[in-house]
Amino acid sequence: MAYEEYRRWIILGFPNVEQGPVLDLVAGSIAGGTAVVSTYPLDLVRTKLAYQVKGAVNVSLRESKPSEQVYKGILDCVKTIYRQNGLKGLYRGMAPSLYGIFPYSGLKFYFYEKMKTHVPEEHRKDIIPKLACGSVAGLLGQTITYPLDVVRRQMQVQAFSSSNLVKGKGTFGSLVMIAKHQGWKQLFSGLSINYLKVRHL
Repeated sequence: MAYEEYRRWIILGFPNVEQGPVLDLVAGSIAGGTAVVSTYPLDLVRTKLAYQVKGAVNVSLRESKPSEQVYKGILDCVKTIYRQNGLKGLYRGMAPSLYGIFPYSGLKFYFYEKMKTHVPEEHRKDIIPKLACGSVAGLLGQTITYPLDVVRRQMQVQAFSSSNLVKGKGTFGSLVMIAKHQGWKQLFSGLSINYLKVRHL
């Protein structure tokens, strides 16, 4: 919805703009950023709930045993984060998400529209060419921006981590620290799982 609306606003605001992949890149990037800002707290809560039973729980957060759950559920997680860190805490790690989603969402729409131009006109509305173009576009965009997703995850769960490798480092400082201490391959850890998700979507 956001993509179509931003695309329409750009065309209305700039009537002379060329309607092509570049327009899709801009509209897709802004739409992606809008989606992140709107839903990020839910993504943060999901990550924390999934990570909380790890053995490396920081007991200073609460007097918890390694196997004990830190949060009782979604609402308890939101309330705890807000009580400890305020509204800012619900958006911790959003910067790398925005840095990643702008190029990812933009590149995805750009590659998608660009590849569709190579599909014969009579087949452009068929589901198979659309699925193929969408899958390849998603794979390319995901591969280019995945290191920023790794940084986001590590920033989201840094309270539970005993190493605190990315604590206070910022997005690009965290990229450097991860590559330096864990190797550049760590920046692409789990990418194959994301490939399955992107291809499925």
